[in-house]
Amino acid sequence: MDARGDTEGPYPIAQPGAAAALRAAKLLTGCYLAVSALTLSAVVLLRHDSAAVDDAVWVRGTLVLVSSLVAFLCAVRAARGERGAYRRLRIISAVTVVAIAVIIALPGTLPLWMKIDQGLSGVLLIGVLIASGGRRVRGSFAPRS
Repeated sequence: MDARGDTEGPYPIAQPGAAAALRAAKLLTGCYLAVSALTLSAVVLLRHDSAAVDDAVWVRGTLVLVSSLVAFLCAVRAARGERGAYRRLRIISAVTVVAIAVIIALPGTLPLWMKIDQGLSGVLLIGVLIASGGRRVRGSFAPRS
């Protein structure tokens, strides 16, 4: 067993449907990363507008960028067949979607522009969950004996 808890290294993704779904997850997490980077860039540009940017926006923008980078790296590794990365991708995506839903629903947490941005990120991550949750993909990462 290696440090990640896998019994062996990456397994090639043999099923074409699973490989295509993981490519889609990689593309969607790449888009999530790009949106997150653009959002933090907007935060920097709008930093002098206290109505558009406050401490919560800085913190959320930074955390989302880090989360999107980790999700993208997990998607890349999952597409290579790493079971641990696949599991982390699913967990990060699900937890982030729930966090986004809560943030959007709570009044006064973030400015409207950032809630819209978070909604877009949530849609991308729901796509990741759908792409990575199919039977063929899950079967590709089933424990091997």
